Amino acid sequence: MTFRAVNPATGVALHEFPPLTSAERAALIARVHREQQQWRRTDHAQRARFVKALGIALHAHREALAEWLSLEMGKPIVAARAEVDKCVSLCEQAPALAQAALADDVIQHDHESDTRVQYAPLGSLLAIMPWNFPYWQALRFAVPTLLAGNGVLIKPAGSVPGGARLLDSCLAEARAAVRADDASIPDAPCHVAFIEVEALDSVIADERIAGVTLTGSDRAGRHVASVAGQHLKKVVLELGGSDPFIVLPDADIALAATQAVAARTVNSGQSCIAAKRFIVCDAVYDAFLERFVIGMRALRVGDPRDEATQIGPIATESVRDGLAKQVSDSIAAGARVLLGGSTDGLAGFFYPPTVLVDIPDDAPAAREELFGPVASVFRVADVAAAIAKANDTPFGLGASVWTRDPALATQCIEGLDAGMVFVNEMVVSDPRYPFGGVKQSGMGRELGPLGFREFTNPKAIRRSRLREAPR
Repeated sequence: MTFRAVNPATGVALHEFPPLTSAERAALIARVHREQQQWRRTDHAQRARFVKALGIALHAHREALAEWLSLEMGKPIVAARAEVDKCVSLCEQAPALAQAALADDVIQHDHESDTRVQYAPLGSLLAIMPWNFPYWQALRFAVPTLLAGNGVLIKPAGSVPGGARLLDSCLAEARAAVRADDASIPDAPCHVAFIEVEALDSVIADERIAGVTLTGSDRAGRHVASVAGQHLKKVVLELGGSDPFIVLPDADIALAATQAVAARTVNSGQSCIAAKRFIVCDAVYDAFLERFVIGMRALRVGDPRDEATQIGPIATESVRDGLAKQVSDSIAAGARVLLGGSTDGLAGFFYPPTVLVDIPDDAPAAREELFGPVASVFRVADVAAAIAKANDTPFGLGASVWTRDPALATQCIEGLDAGMVFVNEMVVSDPRYPFGGVKQSGMGRELGPLGFREFTNPKAIRRSRLREAPR
């Protein structure tokens, strides 16, 4: 598999890079393993120095990193800069969060024994990363993992090689900065690896790889989990989502509609935690829908390098074509289009902001994840029906609930099958709390205390106090 970038705004090929040869791949695995054996013996302060240096390098190359995102996957430039800034913020926050999350859990400390759990490094890990947030999703895994003492091979998506190369340069720059300041600190074992898809199974099987994480489709997740399971390797999967955005009768409709537009169109709708199914109680359905459609219609679609652009192109032709088919199949099944729904007259890989209503239960817009600026709106009778509709999906990543009533909020929180529930906010990822889902949205967690510990060995230690023998 060649790593090949195409400008999604024009459909014109940009550049391509070959994957690592088998010899180069073996050498890189050996390098990460060797570096990790030294890195695991460093202390928290030494690891933190690299992470902070990485944040400085990312900030220094902010504009170039953002431009690669706009060029290779069509992210609007303002959002592209925001992604880089979020990575910088992670590098600034993570050391303190890791110190707290990875501290020993003391079970007993008295005259009888010292009993505790230590969170020891697991080893070197493979990270198979997607194209929609190429920097954030790679670093939200790599940074906590490095602070835990592990090593990381970052396998980037095939459509964003230019940005991946620059990210690798930032990692090298951070290593050089730390080494120049204190040559006694080992190199951080984190490298971008252009590994072809066909070789991933053998990398997972390599005895020097202790675990693997993947952010991608449920189909890819099943395959990676199967291969990792055959070799008894730890796995974390961040897969798809069809997040519900629930609007209850007492919600602030103006605020909910405004935030609904933002929640559906983050990254031009190409986000696993973007709101995709808008479940609105009958009492406020018409008022919400009117405001929501107005907001979606007002979005500015255009050149992702234009500061005013809010919606860029879909990242690849195949993803755009898949989205178009899901919409057309939903319309054929009986869904009604209030806005958008056609690529006629659009250049490149653009897809317009689209709103669907009256969607049959078996239509793709009701059952599948739609990765783009397409909103599926459903009318329900009451709170119980809203929760049931929200749970009627194979996914269970995030959910957003809009209500002024704390009791109704609690009812939704307790009733929703999701890894994350946000009340009167859109779902976002944050270094302070765990990110992940249930059902076909994956397994394991990133970020937060659980994420920092996910790829560690919780080592139980008991030191009995020696008592003086009787005379």
